[in-house]
Amino acid sequence: MPEPFTIRIFVPDGDPESVKVVDKLNWTGVGIAFPRRKWPDVKSRQEFNSMGIYLLCGFKEVDDDLGENDLPTIYIGQADVLQTRIDAHYKNKDFWDRCTIFTTTNNSLNRAHVNWIEYALIEKAKTNGRCHLDNDVSPREPRLTEAEKADTKAFLKEILQILPLVNIRVFETINPVATPNATLQDVQPLSSNVENDTIVVPAKKEGFERVFIKENCWHAIRISGGMLDKIKYIASYQTAPISAITHYAPVQKIEPYGENNKYKVIFSQPAQLLENPIPFGNATTGIMQGSRYTNMSKLKKSKTLTEVFAD
Repeated sequence: MPEPFTIRIFVPDGDPESVKVVDKLNWTGVGIAFPRRKWPDVKSRQEFNSMGIYLLCGFKEVDDDLGENDLPTIYIGQADVLQTRIDAHYKNKDFWDRCTIFTTTNNSLNRAHVNWIEYALIEKAKTNGRCHLDNDVSPREPRLTEAEKADTKAFLKEILQILPLVNIRVFETINPVATPNATLQDVQPLSSNVENDTIVVPAKKEGFERVFIKENCWHAIRISGGMLDKIKYIASYQTAPISAITHYAPVQKIEPYGENNKYKVIFSQPAQLLENPIPFGNATTGIMQGSRYTNMSKLKKSKTLTEVFAD
């Protein structure tokens, strides 16, 4: 079980959306988080004349319809002098809108330490898959003595505890917000007391084939908080030229996705083709511009989109 801890956050200019100086009692490290616009002002702080680790965070547009624009882009780096390196990125990297740095108050970090922390953060980001990495090269693990590695891991642990408090969550292990573990055999007969248990999502051809069918999941979905514990199934409405609900799948679990309060739905069984796909018919224009809720028994009995969502 994780141990409780206290974080101190100092806001030097009185604006909680601006610069934050973060530290912990009995820790030699210090973190500074700031928006890009504040770099010309904050760069003169003494912490930026030290060796340390830095993370550039922002968003890059991805040319697809798979919801991957909801994942942040992260660049992880280290520097002998933080100011010099971040100054260069301020001029040559446009994607980032915020930066977080970590250094020490007693110059206890050396080149091997920061190289290892950079390596560990990159590996963790790649494993978690919660961001796009802007790093072109993945470094090899630096060699440290057993004692040095233990100390450096302890420093990294402090960093990982602080990062969520400055809104960087890409290194956290993903915990499901719901685990229905539904199966295709769980569908109940339609009754007068119908409760929505299905989310219907619009999908273009590429996303449908690559993600819904091959990866057995769907992501970047907005789901109302009150529906998270009710959803057991997901169905896909394929957009024009098909314009029909064609497939459905039982839901194993629902996880957070990206940083915009969206979710990833993971199937417990591969998607199945509906015996009778449900065409758009005379439904209202725009009815499937976003996700909608319905009941699976009701969906399987419907002949048109209007029937699927009728009260």
